[in-house]
Amino acid sequence: MTEALGKSARHPVTSLLLLARPGHWIKNVFVLAGVFFADQWRRPETLYLAAAACAAFCLAASAVYAGNDALDAEEDRANPRKRTRPVAAGEIQPLAALAFSAGLAAAALALSLWASPHLAWTVVAYLAVNIAYSRGAKRLVLVDVFCIAAGFILRLLGGTWGIGVEPSQWFLLCTMALSLFLGFSKRYAELMEPERPLEAKRAVLRNYSPEFLRILLGVTMSATLITYGLYTTNPRTIALHGTGHLIYSLPIAMFGMFRYLYLVMHKGFGENTGADMIKDRAMLATCLLYVAAVAVLLVY
Repeated sequence: MTEALGKSARHPVTSLLLLARPGHWIKNVFVLAGVFFADQWRRPETLYLAAAACAAFCLAASAVYAGNDALDAEEDRANPRKRTRPVAAGEIQPLAALAFSAGLAAAALALSLWASPHLAWTVVAYLAVNIAYSRGAKRLVLVDVFCIAAGFILRLLGGTWGIGVEPSQWFLLCTMALSLFLGFSKRYAELMEPERPLEAKRAVLRNYSPEFLRILLGVTMSATLITYGLYTTNPRTIALHGTGHLIYSLPIAMFGMFRYLYLVMHKGFGENTGADMIKDRAMLATCLLYVAAVAVLLVY
């Protein structure tokens, strides 16, 4: 079966790129968010370190994807959407994928250690969380989504504490709530996918129900908006940026979250946040409007 699947016109370099999943690097924008919201973006030396931190997390994320594909190849071959991945399709041997993963992880650690020992520790923690997730935590109800959220928190910490920038506690809490919201959105989309029966889906979904996930989505969405509002009105935030106008970005954030929840509940979105943002014009326009509004409010 592996030989049959391996008959592909894809170039070996293309297969390696697919194994690294660069399309998912957009998640590492969380690494840069801390520098911007901490008002450190005007310092070139901090921006250089933040760019290094972002690159290190991109390498670490690709290492995780490559390692998972190598270890889950047999399981992926039984999945209609995952069977075309390079290792499952027989284009790359599992041992070669593991070696590629190890090389990416070593590069991530080397780059992060060059930038800062603290950053190196956050990358190590990120790799450890993902290894734990892949080796068993992904099968534990709630623990699976908290592991996903931990990955985003570590990205934010890598772009702040990891490079000597003090993070805002409210912003950390907001990031955690948003990460949980996105994680539960992914589980809801997977659970409600009509093409495959529940028995063919990931095992942890048997411990979730649509009603339970709807409650969790409501709670985490509310927590995200509340903590973001508290962040914008916090005296430390106002003193740091020299303005209290950041609160005016809250309506845009509210619309964006409401729109995303609508897409999850009615359009089957949620499995790939980055792709979902691009596919829906209203969602993409809202994200761009939010970035522009925050830039104007903080810079001017």
